[in-house]
Amino acid sequence: MEKKELALEVIKRLKKEYPEVGCTLDYNEAWKLLVSVRLAAQCTDARVNVVVEDLYAKYPDVNALAEADVQDIEEIVRPCGLGRSKARDISACMKVLRDQYQGAVPDDFNALLKLPGVGRKSANLIMGDVFKKPAIVTDTHCIRLVNRIGLVDGIKEPKKVEMELWKIIPPEEGSDFCHRLVFHGREVCTARTKPHCEKCCLEDICQKNIG
Repeated sequence: MEKKELALEVIKRLKKEYPEVGCTLDYNEAWKLLVSVRLAAQCTDARVNVVVEDLYAKYPDVNALAEADVQDIEEIVRPCGLGRSKARDISACMKVLRDQYQGAVPDDFNALLKLPGVGRKSANLIMGDVFKKPAIVTDTHCIRLVNRIGLVDGIKEPKKVEMELWKIIPPEEGSDFCHRLVFHGREVCTARTKPHCEKCCLEDICQKNIG
């Protein structure tokens, strides 16, 4: 089975298995997703969702967060780990949104990449979830699963994985496909335990590259 053909079959089966998917970070405004995705580095989405409640209660909009003392932000976000660098990035990012974009989040991938603390994964998440544009989010679940399944061959660098997936994943499917990989990676094709291949909807087409 060619990789593009395999990709279409994987997409079809995961759609059936996980029909309703979306980002597991809670947000109702684009800037909040920017904050949450920065906090989510080396932290669970569940913990981030709890921590940001206190952050937004104290700083309810971009201007408020841009004007906040970085140490005050750090105090609130410390439970997410790497508090100092995350607080610094969030503060700087909100200042750019306030000063250059009238408090809005740009809907341009390259503009997003220029924001403090925003990398390709974060920018793709914003493009796909907020602006409904083609996006491929290569998080740890995505990288692990596409290697195991055989959609990419032993590539672990996020940008290289992303570039390979762009070749075989229809653009309009990319964002939801990556969300489905997260659900599948948490529930079935797990990282810290032996994958549950016996209950996997991809069992007969997966190359099972399990390291």
